[in-house]
Amino acid sequence: MSRVAIFIPSYNAARTLPAVFERISPELWDATEGVFVINDGSQDDTDAVVEKLAQDQPKIRLISRQPNRGYGTAVRDGLRHCVEKTDAEYMVCLHADGQYPPESVLPFVAHMTEHGVDVLQGSRHKDETALEGGMPRYKWLAGKILTWMENRTFGLEMTDYHSGFMLYSRRAGSEIPFDQLSTYFDFDLEVIASARARGLVVDELGIPTRYADEESHLNPIWYGLRCLRVMLRYRMGAYRPRARGALRPG
Repeated sequence: MSRVAIFIPSYNAARTLPAVFERISPELWDATEGVFVINDGSQDDTDAVVEKLAQDQPKIRLISRQPNRGYGTAVRDGLRHCVEKTDAEYMVCLHADGQYPPESVLPFVAHMTEHGVDVLQGSRHKDETALEGGMPRYKWLAGKILTWMENRTFGLEMTDYHSGFMLYSRRAGSEIPFDQLSTYFDFDLEVIASARARGLVVDELGIPTRYADEESHLNPIWYGLRCLRVMLRYRMGAYRPRARGALRPG
C-alpha cells in the first residue's frame, strides 16, 4: 500500500476538526505516516483540541504559529513537513471545516499510482454535485467562467480548479517551488500552473460537494482577480523552471 502524509490548514477550527478525524478510516490511518495540523493563528481552542486528539492518535502532530499568515503559507508549511518529516509517497491536503472527504484519499492515491499523476485535484463539478451540495449559485457560475478560461490557458480539460482537496506526489513535492508561490488562496492554482510548466501530470476526480455553516475567509472578487493574474503570469512564462529565486511569492 502506498504511504501518505496528510496536512490540515486550520484557522479557528476547534469546532469542526474532531469530525474530520472521525472520518479517517482505520485503513487510511494504517497507510498514513503523519497528520500535520497547521494552526494558522487561531483565536479559539484549536491547539487544545488537537492536543487532546493526539493523545489518542500519536500520528497527529500540531504545528502552531502566530499571527495568522494566510492559507498559502499554511499549505506551504504542511507540504514542507510532509516532505521533510516523512517518507510518504503522496501528500494530501484536507481542510479543517470538513468540506473535503477523507474517504476519498485512498481511491485518489490508487488513481495517482496507476496513472502516474503528480497533482490530483478533487472536483465538485465533475459529477455535477456542486449545486446539490449547497454551493451558492454565484460561486457555481463564476467557477464555470474561470474554469473555461483556465482550461484554455493551461491546455487541460478540468471541471474545477478551485477545490482545496489536493494530492501531490513526492515528485511534485520535490520539483514545485512551493515556498515561492502565493500566500493567498490562489496558491492551489499556482501549483497547477507550476506543475504544467514542468511537464508534471495534473488530473482530477469527482468529489461530493458539502457546504454547511462553516465560515469562509475568501474574498471572491479578490480571489477571482488573483486567478486572472496567475493565468497572465503563466502565459508570460513566470512559472517555467529557471534560476533559484526567479518566482516571487504572491
